[in-house]
Amino acid sequence: MQLSRIDNQPTHTYQDYRLRIGQPLPFGATVTPQGVNFSIFSRHAKSCTLVLYLKGEKDPFVEIPFPAEFRIGHVFTMVVFDLDYERIEYGFRMDGLNAPHMGHRFHPERVLSDPYAKSIGGRERWGEVTNPEFDYQHRAQIIPEDYDWGDDRPPLIPMEDLVIYEMHVRGFTKHPTSDVKYGGTYAAIREKIPYFKELGINCIELLPIFEFDELEYVRRNPITRERLMNYWGYSTIGFFAPKAGYAATGILGMHCDEFKTLVKELHRNNIEIILDVVYNHTAEGNEKGPVISFRGIDNKTYYMLDPDGRYLNFSGTGNTMNCNNPVVRNMVVDSLRYWAAEYHIDGFRFDLASILGRDQLGRPLANPPLLEMLAYDPILANCKLIAEAWDAGGMYQVGSFPAYGRWAEWNGKYRDTVRRFIKGDMGLVWEFAERIQGSPDMYAGRGATASINFITAHDGFTLYDLYAYNDKHNEQNGEDNRDGANDNYSWNCGVEGETNDPHVNALRRRLIKNALATLMMSKGVPMLLMGDEMGRTQFGNNNMYCHDNETNWLDWSLLKKNADIFTFCKYCIEFRHKHPILRGAHHFLHRDAVGSGYPDISFHGTRAWQPDWSGYVLTLGIMLDGAHAVLYEHPADDMIYMAFNMHWESHAFQLPQLPAGKNWHVFINTSPNIKDGICKPGEEILISPQDHIWVGARSIVVLVGK
Repeated sequence: MQLSRIDNQPTHTYQDYRLRIGQPLPFGATVTPQGVNFSIFSRHAKSCTLVLYLKGEKDPFVEIPFPAEFRIGHVFTMVVFDLDYERIEYGFRMDGLNAPHMGHRFHPERVLSDPYAKSIGGRERWGEVTNPEFDYQHRAQIIPEDYDWGDDRPPLIPMEDLVIYEMHVRGFTKHPTSDVKYGGTYAAIREKIPYFKELGINCIELLPIFEFDELEYVRRNPITRERLMNYWGYSTIGFFAPKAGYAATGILGMHCDEFKTLVKELHRNNIEIILDVVYNHTAEGNEKGPVISFRGIDNKTYYMLDPDGRYLNFSGTGNTMNCNNPVVRNMVVDSLRYWAAEYHIDGFRFDLASILGRDQLGRPLANPPLLEMLAYDPILANCKLIAEAWDAGGMYQVGSFPAYGRWAEWNGKYRDTVRRFIKGDMGLVWEFAERIQGSPDMYAGRGATASINFITAHDGFTLYDLYAYNDKHNEQNGEDNRDGANDNYSWNCGVEGETNDPHVNALRRRLIKNALATLMMSKGVPMLLMGDEMGRTQFGNNNMYCHDNETNWLDWSLLKKNADIFTFCKYCIEFRHKHPILRGAHHFLHRDAVGSGYPDISFHGTRAWQPDWSGYVLTLGIMLDGAHAVLYEHPADDMIYMAFNMHWESHAFQLPQLPAGKNWHVFINTSPNIKDGICKPGEEILISPQDHIWVGARSIVVLVGK
């Protein structure tokens, strides 16, 4: 006869439900052999009630108050026996003081979602409300943690070898031209893995996939009257739950497994996945926002408040998470650990990451405990950590973000300098040279991989629009064109928007290719925006956060229309993978460290070995000595020479003399009189003469010495 443990037996009953005190950790709902352990923190609540629903039902089937003795410290915890956890949804009612001026906003009539919910129901189909009559819309659910990962392992690609592709789950395949079975889903991304491999991408970065409410806006497009949506998803409801509406199987409750299968298939193809995560604010907004979870559970703990109880707004969205409160800090760490352990995620890009370094009153911390915890966390040890090193409150830490030897940064200075130099702004040649090298002036002690190099991202113009518009055109956002950045460093090449002028269109194509070449020839970690490789346009809108339509979806017919841009981009990426001297984790030494007779990097003007840093200069030559690749633990590489001519006139560049037995071969030449402008890597064309080359107006040449 097998005896049952005494601590497995119920001690209380409520109606027909058997209960006992639960375990306070982990927070959330945890399946046990007896039933489900529920645990939720609230420092200031007086009492808590567990509310249980059958899936899809409007009203709960039972509400169970936590007995007073089921509270341990500030944690309400209870085991409910014999629950069929796959058939239920749950929430909590919290009773306490409703005194906003003191920071307390308890509403016991509201059912609140669990901050630790592993799945959240209510938006299983994109754009559809489960039932608008439900008082409790965003319902916490319990999922089985039984996915078969097989022998999946993270690829662990060195940071310096990454080529990141920033993309939107829905926008990537929702367009009718995408030729997938379930457009706009995790499953559809799996179908496009061969595309990533052809392009040369080995890491995708997804815009937010934590559960959010795409229907939170009530505005309409003032021109088309189409409903505007929270399309980007920078408005988190649950930090542990993947977006169900992005799954083909979301309505079946299999969205977690569908996303895990995507990760597994990416890894099988040696492609990493980074998530864009938003811990700086939530979907509850300011004082006028909805009560979904955190506000009703413990407003004063979860949010930064001023002395009068008003929300501090360093995020620009109405509220700011109190990330350096120990409880909130631990929730962020728990969330990231969960995604790394349960979803095998390879890295995280932190939206408005500077907020994570502010104290409870919003003041910058000298040694932010959350950033340090993440840097040294043993479970996150192999995850890439990338900061958007600024916030909406004016803190700008590009080049100075607290790194602890781990953090990389979106290099906004790279973006701005490269944009300006390519369009012909003067006085930038020295700074442009710094950016090409991985910004050693900013990251001297951190290495080149601290710099995530990008020219475009989801937030701003696409690469095509960068050279088709001088001004933003956000009229359809319904904010009177006030939203979005005003300083885009763009140039329309003489005509605003679309044109049939062949000279303007040829110039735009040349500048696009110049930008792609610059990005892939730069030291650091390149990030490419979805669709830039095929000339995607947003028609001048530089803030497409609210549009779920074909303007925001990737039109795959552009692959045919702009085949030359795609081929150019693909070959640039292939060239980068082929030449380790372009990558290396460390900055250049500016000297000969291997006895080759050449420094690892040297600068030149239109005359070899004579760079001109004058303010009016728009030309620069850079030579890399491939023999120094041995310092990066690679075999010796070729010599690479890059000539940048952003002047409106062509120039002859005198070429440095190569070692005996080597000759210059052209890989890229975007000059106006060159037809294709690029060769397949390994098939570069011998040039003659060898002592100089003409570089056309607003053009780039890349040579290989072999």
